[in-house]
Amino acid sequence: MKICFTASSGGHFEQLMMLKPIMDKNESFVITEKTQYQPSNSKNIYYLKQVNRKESGWVLKFIANTYRTFKILNKENPDVVISTGALSTVPVCLLGKLKGKKVIFIESFAKISTQTLSGKIVYKFADLFIIQWEQLKEFYPNAVYGGGIY
Repeated sequence: MKICFTASSGGHFEQLMMLKPIMDKNESFVITEKTQYQPSNSKNIYYLKQVNRKESGWVLKFIANTYRTFKILNKENPDVVISTGALSTVPVCLLGKLKGKKVIFIESFAKISTQTLSGKIVYKFADLFIIQWEQLKEFYPNAVYGGGIY
């Protein structure tokens, strides 16, 4: 089984790296945002433009990321997409789903009583949606409570 792991930079990426034992046991690759702080393990990592919806020009970056994601997914052809969010990963999840892949989304550990925007979007089509706080069942009634990944 080949797995695409995807997360934006920062805390979302840190949460994704908690899944490294799963990455190491499977054929896998990572899609994340390019920042000045690159991961030390750069094996099988693809980079997208960093997207902040509060900055002008974010829509163009989002479109460019969607196109790049399409090329990466066609090249790598994963069976599963696992995401910890945020905005830059929505096209990865959506295109993965459109290509018939399983999509697993893990809502952010930092979100205890509110939803993330990416979570709201991906919840609608994810095959498995995992929350790290039981309180989030209010927003995601079909989610699976998995506890913290830290």
